[in-house]
Amino acid sequence: MIIEMRTYRTKPGKRSEFLEVFRTKSIPAHHEVGMKILGPFLSVEDPDVFFFMRGFPDLASREPMKAKFYEGSLWKEELEAVLMPMLDKYDVVLVEDSENRVRW
Repeated sequence: MIIEMRTYRTKPGKRSEFLEVFRTKSIPAHHEVGMKILGPFLSVEDPDVFFFMRGFPDLASREPMKAKFYEGSLWKEELEAVLMPMLDKYDVVLVEDSENRVRW
């Protein structure tokens, strides 16, 4: 399994609003294209930061699955315009579960 370890910093005071849309619309859309989501996990030290992991079966499936999500109508016509303005920045670290221990 290939996992993106994602850290998001929202603009001040926007974390709850971002997460409401993320939980209700973005996560189900990720699942529809086969991506697994673990989280979100809220920072206890910073009210504008959260973390989540996004999983793919293997490296070869990562780009096509991401393309299906980001080129889809939900992202293009709704989520991008709502979510991106609430973000200050995000970071992604790509890791591999080489022993296939992750079970979501």
